Amino acid sequence: MAGSGSGPVNLNRYRKEKARAGKKVRADQNAVTFGRTKAEKELDKARNVQDVRRLENHKRDE
Repeated sequence: MAGSGSGPVNLNRYRKEKARAGKKVRADQNAVTFGRTKAEKELDKARNVQDVRRLENHKRDE
């Protein structure tokens, strides 16, 4: 049985490493999906306010 393996495998370590890798993948996906800088959020907010004002100014008086 010479050369049949590298020795015993710690299954707890393997399980924890696999769980960490899964969490890392999910964190990276969330960073892409939800991660925006403060400046980007403020710019979106300003554009929304501007759009609302523009619509209010173009309403017809009855």
